[in-house]
Amino acid sequence: MKKTETTMNRRTVLKGTALGLGALAAPAIIPRSALASSGEVNFMGWAGYPVLAEKVFPAFTEATGIKVNFVEQPDQDAFFAQGKLALQTGGTDIIEPTLDRVAGWNQNGLLQPWDTAKLAMDNYVSGLADGAAGERATIDGGRMIVPSVWGTEALVHSTADFPTEYGKASLGDLFAPEQAGKVCVRAHSALAAMGRYLDAEGKLPKPWLDGYKDEATMVELWDIALAEAIKAKGNIVQWWSGENEAQAGFLTNGATLGLCWDSTGYNLREQGYSYVPPKEGAFAWNQGFVLMKNATNIDQAHEFAKWVSTADGSSMWASAFSANPVGKGGIDKMDPAVAAFYNGAFNADALSKLWWWPDQEAWFIAKRGEYADKFKAA
Repeated sequence: MKKTETTMNRRTVLKGTALGLGALAAPAIIPRSALASSGEVNFMGWAGYPVLAEKVFPAFTEATGIKVNFVEQPDQDAFFAQGKLALQTGGTDIIEPTLDRVAGWNQNGLLQPWDTAKLAMDNYVSGLADGAAGERATIDGGRMIVPSVWGTEALVHSTADFPTEYGKASLGDLFAPEQAGKVCVRAHSALAAMGRYLDAEGKLPKPWLDGYKDEATMVELWDIALAEAIKAKGNIVQWWSGENEAQAGFLTNGATLGLCWDSTGYNLREQGYSYVPPKEGAFAWNQGFVLMKNATNIDQAHEFAKWVSTADGSSMWASAFSANPVGKGGIDKMDPAVAAFYNGAFNADALSKLWWWPDQEAWFIAKRGEYADKFKAA
């Protein structure tokens, strides 16, 4: 996938897109007549975001009468593994992976398409459910994922122990000798960061993005990134796969620099840490809802996805994740203090350099996992 300047990015600049735990808005009202009889939906989502269960799900239930049965998982690999198990055992209607994973999920027979007639596709901010993102979300004519929230992965740093700023901060800082024993990363993201850094420095035989197209090129480029990353493995003080582990890397294990989600940067902002995009461009992700092939609460699942696309629902969902709302009008319901955090991290240049995770099919995910395991075991 090529880095794309979308209307979403321009909208972010114009509206001052917010991140963070903003004020929670009143729920949107959905007519009771629209609800199916069972009144529940089984949702598998991300661990480490307590506001979902504390405030967001109750607001959805109040608005619709539908109860949410929530199962937490720490990362997308766990989602995928549990999703495959759920094909045999049942009990899961909706899961929330990122857009780049959908092709692989579909190849493994996990998904059925959403019925867009039961949704409100006009609710979404331009660029999220249409355009290039809409094309990626559609497989064989079926809409396999609908947006829920989007955000970034960039550098969290100690303002005291590793002061830096936009234009200076680099993905290469993660691997610098002076960072020995001070870095918190996710293994596969760190390898991608190394690859992108080497690419920016002109040290790869092919563009890093080419490695997402075929296995031979992926192996060629990731072998190089792995070898270079292993040289700097002594920098790693904490591996993370979810929000709780990422925060622990800084608060418990003494990390002063990390490649983490924007939610980590927001949640640590009052404890001496800041969030800055690298000059190579922040990683960006687009998260959404997929409908399991053997889902049983079909109507309720559609009401759930539709509610999250409303201004109220999207602002609450984004607030829980410390990320960006997908529904039109959602940004207007976010806490103004959150906008200050985001705008302090992302100027127009940083937004123009967002690096959207490319599609990652099943073969790629499997190989990427092998490389991550080799990195951690080295």
